[in-house]
Amino acid sequence: MSSRWLLPASLGRRLLAAAGRARPLSGGGPRCAAPGPGPRPGAAAAAAPRGQPWRWANELGRHSATEASQATLASVVPVFAVMKFDKEGNITSFERKKTELYQELGLQARDLRFQHLMSIATRNNRIIIRMEFLKAVVTPEFLLILDYRNLNMEHWLFQELASQLSGEGQLVTYSLPFEFRAIEAILQYWISNLQGRLNILQPQIIETLEALVDPKLLSVDRSKLHILLQNGKSLSELETDFKVFKETILEILDEEELIEELCLTKWTDPQVFEESMSGIDHAEEMELLLENYYRQAEDLANEARELRVLIDDSESVIFINLDSHRNVMMRLNLQLTMGTFSLSLFGLIGVAFGMNLESSFEEDNRAFWLVTGIMFLGSGLIWRRLLSFLGRHLEPSLPPQPLIFQLLTSGEIRTYCA
Repeated sequence: MSSRWLLPASLGRRLLAAAGRARPLSGGGPRCAAPGPGPRPGAAAAAAPRGQPWRWANELGRHSATEASQATLASVVPVFAVMKFDKEGNITSFERKKTELYQELGLQARDLRFQHLMSIATRNNRIIIRMEFLKAVVTPEFLLILDYRNLNMEHWLFQELASQLSGEGQLVTYSLPFEFRAIEAILQYWISNLQGRLNILQPQIIETLEALVDPKLLSVDRSKLHILLQNGKSLSELETDFKVFKETILEILDEEELIEELCLTKWTDPQVFEESMSGIDHAEEMELLLENYYRQAEDLANEARELRVLIDDSESVIFINLDSHRNVMMRLNLQLTMGTFSLSLFGLIGVAFGMNLESSFEEDNRAFWLVTGIMFLGSGLIWRRLLSFLGRHLEPSLPPQPLIFQLLTSGEIRTYCA
């Protein structure tokens, strides 16, 4: 039997045609040519070494799978909805794939991942800012707002931000380079957002606490407690946002190099660099800008902290009121128990006379009233005695009196109150 392995002619033609289009294998195997005139296809396939056509088929399958996976990845590349603001306040909206965008900006792919909820970083003379849902890239010439749709920022983007960047707004840094105005506008928006959330929570919490702390109420409204619980959670989230914002700003303030890197125009424009060295120090202006918004965040955090203390104090008052009402109910229950005990104690006399035994008292018409009177009178005396005992031991302790020094002088006691 021949050592050659014969394949069907149709399969041999398909494998040879595919192998002719494929690249040479990395192992330095034989290069395959496209089929041409010559021996019949079955013989050409038989001329190949044993198992070689299947290796070509596997290589072709892997190559096709790689191309398919690359096509699938290319189809799911994230697309950013971008709004561009230039120095004059002109607005341009467009969509750009992530790969195209970071190539145009001269950044790496990891720079636009926005892994942290809040961050301010510099990459390749670009400032990348993220304030939770707000994503921005600042350059010396323009500002990019990414994924701005469905964020309820239309009013700020179209009516406030453009005028602020063009120098028409109430920004302190209007005379400084463009990146100062962009950073200030973003920080101002975020501080306003945090302050708006605090202004909404503050009256709701105070109103709910006033309703819960009322001493006339004998029970606590569960609906009010539910509202207070929700407001407390919102306040905790707001306190966390304040903390993260302050830590982000403080991280930059602690590093002079980071402050210098935020001054983009200083390192790209020689004239601005000379002015910064001889006149206005841009790094110092940037530091003052960040400190200003750090102090504002600190003030808002203090207000939120005061609300938290107010909630804790009100909870203590609520618990005290509930404990007071519970003590009243317990005391009433104890008094009734004492009365029942007193009545039961002297009720034994009635039990004794109620037995089917003969005595001389049942023939006397006054015996019933006499026994009944003794029972109630004795029960009342015993109950009154028990109540006086209860009052002496359950009365609240008196407040501490002034310190009294008693001096024994010439057999007389003189009292001095300190």
